Amino acid sequence: MEMALLFVTVGFLMVLQITIPFIVKRTVVFGVTIPVDEIRNEQLLHYKKLYAILTFFISILALALYFTWSKNIPSTENHLILAGLLLPFVILFISMSLYFYFHMKVTTLKREKQWFKDRKQVKVSELNLRTKDEMLPWIVYVVPMVITVGLMVFTLVNYNNLPDQIPTHWGPDGKPDSFTTKTYLSALTLPLVLLVMNAMFLGINELTRNSGIKLSAGNIKASRVRQLRLRKYTSWLLFFISILISMLFTFLQFNTLYENSVSDLLIITMPLAFSALVFIGTVLMAIKVGKKDSDLDVEVIDEGTGDVINADDDQYWKGGLFYFNPEDPSIFVEKRFGVGWTLNFARPLGYLILVGPLLVIVIITLI
Repeated sequence: MEMALLFVTVGFLMVLQITIPFIVKRTVVFGVTIPVDEIRNEQLLHYKKLYAILTFFISILALALYFTWSKNIPSTENHLILAGLLLPFVILFISMSLYFYFHMKVTTLKREKQWFKDRKQVKVSELNLRTKDEMLPWIVYVVPMVITVGLMVFTLVNYNNLPDQIPTHWGPDGKPDSFTTKTYLSALTLPLVLLVMNAMFLGINELTRNSGIKLSAGNIKASRVRQLRLRKYTSWLLFFISILISMLFTFLQFNTLYENSVSDLLIITMPLAFSALVFIGTVLMAIKVGKKDSDLDVEVIDEGTGDVINADDDQYWKGGLFYFNPEDPSIFVEKRFGVGWTLNFARPLGYLILVGPLLVIVIITLI
């Protein structure tokens, strides 16, 4: 069962990584800004296809090696599970290595062709576009927090039923391998961590809502639809993940309260099922967002002709992945390679939203 869930998770991750170059904004290729009239450039299309082919075959090779090793080489169950859990990171390492390779290739091609030379670069925005925003309201994100508070109350009411030694870590075989003495704080560690994570999702949603909506000068209508869809479905995905995490942590807390009431197999499969559902949700969001831009092919090309093009802001993107722009008030901006949003590393508030909760979680865990 866990092997099947592992392959499902890795499979969805592989599909997502393969399709990323085809679902991100087409005026950004491997983290490099290009003019809208170059989106059908044969060399760029070749790079995208080559990236997809290489990612697919190398990922399949990694899966085949793992499967062969698990069947033919004597190993403990723990080693098999640990190696399996590393597979998604292997897929990510492969895809990111190929990304950086093609990022350099596109950068070189852009410099050689001088696509932006002697062309007017503009930035486009619409003041009334926020009235069409369909992001979830903040009150919706309070629902997982209410569930978490209910879990905390339930734990306190049943505090006397908790074992004297509370598990704090579960090994790859699903059995607890680290314990701490029962106290009110140790009993509430999981719900407290969950509450912090719920608050973090709420903060990310609200900061994303307040971030600027950036339109492309070469395809205003297409980018308008894309931005609204991206914001809407990212908001839904964040809420979905928040609910899933609440369910996972509630399961773990009940397993602590009612010791040995859940099979080891279920403890193993729950996190894997959580990962699989998150990947499925991410893929669905990518399809919903990316598809709309492709539907407007003719419109994109027609509006992209002439000497007016979208501003080249590559200088603010380090490696095409990390955004650092002190002049941009937005805390979060759309990723250039990937699905969703990334932090504007020039805005200190973003660090507080992302790093602050992590520090609180570490402090709670250590205490």
